[in-house]
Amino acid sequence: MAESKFLTPEEVAERYRGGISVGTLRNWRAMRHGPSFVKVGKAVLYPVGNPPFN
Repeated sequence: MAESKFLTPEEVAERYRGGISVGTLRNWRAMRHGPSFVKVGKAVLYPVGNPPFN
């Protein structure tokens, strides 16, 4: 079985070396813009297999 990998908003911001901040990701989620994400309780996670993270 393939294991799914997810990134936190902090890991996404780090991956883009400051080009995208955690605040920008938060704003994009509120506007329904940007990369897809899932919420597990209060945690926001970004699947790695989706386009901006390939």
